[in-house]
Amino acid sequence: MKRLLIVLLTMPIVACGGSADSVFPTATLLPPLTVVSPPQTESQPQPESPAVPQTQAPSAGAFPNPADYEWRLIASGLNRPVDIQSAHDGSGRLFILEKYGVIRIYQDGQLLDQPFLDIADRVDDSGNEMGLLGLAFHPDFEQNGWFYVNYTGNGGHTRISRFQAGGDTADPASEKILMIVNQPFSNHNGGAVAFGSDGYLYLGLGDGGAAGDPFKNGQNQNTLLGAILRIDVNSGDPYSIPADNPFGNEVWVYGLRNPWRISFDRATGDLWIGDVGQGQWEEIDYLPAGSPGGANFGWSITEGGHGYDGLLQDGMLLPAAEYSHDFGCSVTGGYVYRGAMPEWNGVYLYGDYCSGKIWGLILSNGQWQSQVLFEAGLRITSFGEDESGELYLASDDGGVYILAKK
Repeated sequence: MKRLLIVLLTMPIVACGGSADSVFPTATLLPPLTVVSPPQTESQPQPESPAVPQTQAPSAGAFPNPADYEWRLIASGLNRPVDIQSAHDGSGRLFILEKYGVIRIYQDGQLLDQPFLDIADRVDDSGNEMGLLGLAFHPDFEQNGWFYVNYTGNGGHTRISRFQAGGDTADPASEKILMIVNQPFSNHNGGAVAFGSDGYLYLGLGDGGAAGDPFKNGQNQNTLLGAILRIDVNSGDPYSIPADNPFGNEVWVYGLRNPWRISFDRATGDLWIGDVGQGQWEEIDYLPAGSPGGANFGWSITEGGHGYDGLLQDGMLLPAAEYSHDFGCSVTGGYVYRGAMPEWNGVYLYGDYCSGKIWGLILSNGQWQSQVLFEAGLRITSFGEDESGELYLASDDGGVYILAKK
């Protein structure tokens, strides 16, 4: 029990897997297919394989040579940055979340001194996985100035709130709380906030914390924990539940442990989820655009594609990719590259907080392939995407980096 406490205190806000001080192997490649179903018997139903994209958006057929590229530092001195977002308003600004309650603006090659938003007075960051965790801008932000954040407030409970901005500042007093989700423990808060191409707001929430999902929230469709939620912020007060949500509540998909970073492919609308594992497996989950919702990603019956509390069951979705704790301890979900370097077009990039490894994931010859591309040597807390589709990452040491050709 003492060792577990040490792990929880030293882990990033993204995780709860293994010690961040572990020694990791120097291998740079994973097998081409990292999702392997365990042997099946007549008593073991077959899970569903990860979906294959149905869209015809350009996609890389092979990985670029990573030796020709680098993650180039563009900003430093940030206080535990945990998210990078664009307002998609033509300004070219990047908005960087600092865990302790501040949003900073990066514009024209520099960090602005004045915060975009400072709500440190109402953010509870007493736990390592608590704080200001996620940000998304309304699709009509240019007109209404609305943006949405996920943070832990009084008592350590999750708050989803809307604020209003004008120019380079937002009014802290403009907060409108959409929902408060009670958290039984201080870890596994999730934190992701993202708008889908359908105009709905998607929210990633963890299973409530501790270890092993003690309340079995992951498999409970009637709780808002261990799930990706989907709400309509353009109707109702403060929101409404879309009529086609599968369970009649906010839950869109479930069976997740701690979805730290979700993203939508800007070209296809496909949903990508980085779900932090328990003690052995980290996973990337995938749901193609147009999916009806209701998907079950397995936790805590499964961890990745492997049994945890039980055996794989009919209808559970296998990950598109997974890796063992030989390669890291806490997955950080990323983005599909859609920028100006065509050789990267369609590559999904994701990383690990503890080892600093960065993988690429593509579909080749009808099968998912995942490969380590970079040994960044950074504690990767988040990836981000700018207006033109270029990709960035944030490091717990206070730096923000862009993927660039050498």
